Amino acid sequence: MSDFEIIAALIARDNAITQDFFFTQCRPLFTSIIHRVYDYDVDYDECINELYLYLLHDDGKRLRQFQGRSSLFLWLKVTATRFFIKKRRHMIENTSREPLYDWDDEEATAGNASYTISTDLMDVENLLNAMPNKRYACVLRQLLLNEVSPNKLAREMNITIDNLYNIKRRALQQLMQVALSDIRHYGKR
Repeated sequence: MSDFEIIAALIARDNAITQDFFFTQCRPLFTSIIHRVYDYDVDYDECINELYLYLLHDDGKRLRQFQGRSSLFLWLKVTATRFFIKKRRHMIENTSREPLYDWDDEEATAGNASYTISTDLMDVENLLNAMPNKRYACVLRQLLLNEVSPNKLAREMNITIDNLYNIKRRALQQLMQVALSDIRHYGKR
């Protein structure tokens, strides 16, 4: 396929070509860029989803800027590097250690319902703390426990609402894996 045919397929949102291009052909290129730009671990899929949304924004405006004066890979290398540098601060993992709630001993003894809620919150907090991707845990805390609206959280994180939902979906998958691992761990005791 020529560079212009690939761009046309990306703009047309051809799923097979998009998957192959971003997650197979360009993976070494993007992995190299990500490792040079970020001095901490970031999720490859999340970075590429952000880049993909950026390239397709406004009916593929940025992809349409490719004029063929260089190879598509060289153009994409420059474009992706600039994009990731610009987004560097917004891909930072949340390392906050602030507690989700204040533990109050009186609350635990005030009644069985209050105690159950507190222990359930502690269990959820333990699962969130066990998640390897702290940014995912932060998104779940904000959306599910703190009931922050998706629009507000997306604005605070300086990402699109679509990307927030992608992050939430991946975060829930990771939480499920952590919970299943936790069940296997405690089932052996």
